[in-house]
Order: sequence, then C-alpha cells, then structure tokens
Amino acid sequence: MDVNQSCIRILADTEQIKECRNKLNANANAFEQLSGLLALAGNEVRLKIMFLLEEENELCPCDLADILGMSIPAISQHLRKMKDGNVIESRRAGQTIFYSLKSEQLQLLRPFFKYIINQDSKEELV
Repeated sequence: MDVNQSCIRILADTEQIKECRNKLNANANAFEQLSGLLALAGNEVRLKIMFLLEEENELCPCDLADILGMSIPAISQHLRKMKDGNVIESRRAGQTIFYSLKSEQLQLLRPFFKYIINQDSKEELV
C-alpha cells in the first residue's frame, strides 16, 4: 500500500486529493482570517459586542458595559482581544474611545447577524 494512501478503498483519486490540497493551500490566508474571526465570535459576549457595533456603527466601552450589564474592565478585556485579533478599530474623541468593526470583518459577520435578526423575527410571529 502507498504510504500517502490512507483510505481503505482500492484506488484513491490522487488527482482529486491533489486538487483539494491545492484549494486549501491557495486559500490558506482566508482560512486563517475566518478561523480567527470565528474563534473570537465564538464567545457569546464578544459576539454580542460585534452585533452591537454593527447595529450602532460605533460604541464606547461605557455604552457597551451599560447595555450588557457588565463592568467596564470586563468589556475592555473583550475589546482588547478583538482589537488584537484585527476585528475592531478605534477612534478617540476627547477622553472617549469609540470602537467599530473593521469593514473587512463586517462582510464576513453580516450573514451571522442577519441570521440572528431573522431568528428574532420568527419568534415574534409565534
């Protein structure tokens, strides 16, 4: 048996395997970007923050703390992780820092937010 052949079938489609590997390699950066974003969005609080930033365009940590009923330091930790993950950006206005989603991340997240909004609409109809 061929060392590279791990399937129990008699003949592996080596061309298909090669093409699939090439597809994965060609899209390695996109997989890395989406995987990182989904890892951050996998936390319910961060997903809510991302949703709120999409809905409101930008919010400060105090607003997010009030909305989510959390402390400002707890919100700040989540914002730091998202900023380090290149998901959000900030701007300063005087003493206040406002956070918003980066546009490239927003394109990836919008389908998820539409799903959330659609689920809410379905529950209202019941």
